[in-house]
Amino acid sequence: MKPAPSPLAYVPFVSVDNMMRLVNSTGVEPFLKGLAACIEEDFKRWPEFGKTPRVASHSRDGVIELMPTADAEHYGFKYVNGHPKNMKEGYQTVTAFGVLSSVANGYPILLSEMTVLTALRTAATSALVGRYLAPRGADCMAMIGNGAQCEFQALAFRVLCGINKLRLYDIDPAATAKAAANLEAQGFEVVRCSDGHSAVEGAQIVTTCTADKQYATILTDNMVGAGIHINAIGGDCPGKTELHRDILLRSDIFVEYPEQTRIEGEIQQLDEDHPVIELWQVMRGEVPGRRDAKQITLFDSVGFATEDFSALRYVHGLIKDSDYFQKLDLLADPDDPRDLFGMLMRAG
Repeated sequence: MKPAPSPLAYVPFVSVDNMMRLVNSTGVEPFLKGLAACIEEDFKRWPEFGKTPRVASHSRDGVIELMPTADAEHYGFKYVNGHPKNMKEGYQTVTAFGVLSSVANGYPILLSEMTVLTALRTAATSALVGRYLAPRGADCMAMIGNGAQCEFQALAFRVLCGINKLRLYDIDPAATAKAAANLEAQGFEVVRCSDGHSAVEGAQIVTTCTADKQYATILTDNMVGAGIHINAIGGDCPGKTELHRDILLRSDIFVEYPEQTRIEGEIQQLDEDHPVIELWQVMRGEVPGRRDAKQITLFDSVGFATEDFSALRYVHGLIKDSDYFQKLDLLADPDDPRDLFGMLMRAG
């Protein structure tokens, strides 16, 4: 008789469909708020994690990356791509999946889609950082680049920072129309702008999120006044930036992991020893974030593996005793650990 899989062979798998069901049943904004709290918890215990810049395989058309990290109990990694040309060919620019495993025995305890989850964790991280760095009383955000990440950013900044007014601009008017329709349906006050200069007028926070894999100047120096917080999330690989170098020289720059950000972030434009502030130290209260109303703060965001670890940890907790996952027969687990061949033969 063909042997049944061992209970240890099964790994919880969260599909795209189940992830969407989970998020909608929780509510997008409550989900983002809970996810941000989990990310903040892990930033506050930053020294406990093994850290390395992501392993990237660059090609002419894009990049494929592995993002690993671990603490004393769990190991996590994300597989993610970034291919700006994909949209024209009917594919997503960014897709991802991830694994969370037990350090004690090496067995995976979660396999999950991370295309939707990455959009959520990116937005949750941005707004969490905004809570530390944005000017007090900020209620308006400019969003330059209105693609797939736009709405997630807006919702996260509303639930965590109180942002209700949005000024949108994209070189593709269809992208702005899409984002405006979605965000107005969510109750935001939205202004569609004809260029980047008009988008930043009256905004206390500026989010840049474009997809082109090249050096670009989405924000010029004259667009950034005193007291602004810049949430720069588009630059995420060597050779791709969004801000004019002079903006960086006027800003206090906050980063996730300097060793990675100096390769991939806006600060690749600067000298290797240019001072930056690590966010984990701000969240632990070891160094100040925003100090005064005139300070220009810049979150040079490239995404880091601990944020994905937090997202997987958060989802793993939410799906317990739920029907938001499938049991995936992923691991060969013979009755006798030495007799893998025998298990194979008995299955014939």
